[in-house]
Amino acid sequence: MQIDLTGRTAIVTGSTGGIGLAIARGLVASGAHVIINGRRPAAVAEAVKALSTLGRGSVAGFTGDLGTAEGCAALVANHPHCDILINNLGIFEQKDFFETPDADWTRFFEVNVMSGVRLSRAYLPGMQARDWGRVVFISSESAFNIPVEMIHYGFSKTAQVTIARGLAERMAGTNVTVNSVLPGPTLSEGLAEMLRPEQEKTGKTMEEVAAEFVMQHRPSSIIRRAASVDEVANMVVYLSSPQASATTGAAVRVDGGVLSTI
Repeated sequence: MQIDLTGRTAIVTGSTGGIGLAIARGLVASGAHVIINGRRPAAVAEAVKALSTLGRGSVAGFTGDLGTAEGCAALVANHPHCDILINNLGIFEQKDFFETPDADWTRFFEVNVMSGVRLSRAYLPGMQARDWGRVVFISSESAFNIPVEMIHYGFSKTAQVTIARGLAERMAGTNVTVNSVLPGPTLSEGLAEMLRPEQEKTGKTMEEVAAEFVMQHRPSSIIRRAASVDEVANMVVYLSSPQASATTGAAVRVDGGVLSTI
């Protein structure tokens, strides 16, 4: 399967590292023009520089906080055209339900949910008018396997799945697809940083330490290890492609079998 996104413009929110950067790299490698986003100018510039060497597609950067209405409006004003929207921006934090104030619930809702709502509302009409487009929400297996240590995060991930399904139905009869992707434990920079003290203490590889972490916290994992960011990105690139034209309204799992459902 040869995925060719030449001539398509993609926006990947929260894409200066982790899964977002891997998605952006995959889209550029498939020929797309990709807009990188982050809040820190230096991080955006570094990501743009790294992806500019891939050679097939092209890349530009947008610095802004898309967890705010103002940030989303600025992105749309600067980049009004979008064929592929990847709503990847997200935050997470472990905090007990009884210690999570209203402000935290509001912050998670604004960043994890409303960023995708605002950008989908801005870009979907153009996709519909051109009769082609792709929107992907990066949710999580935590949307269904609600983590008791961060219920507010699980709530935001479930909301993304709901919105993606509703928007897919709203785009019925068009060549615009909307899906959500559910990664499981993934060895991104954030997880690696959290596990580094254990890795340095034991002398094990980061992959070995991550696998032990997965089996401790997600023992239902079938692959019994953390996924790589590229394994998640591969699914997102496929869903962004012409080949995925009959996949819409789906919650696609890249969770390593963590969810014990068929």
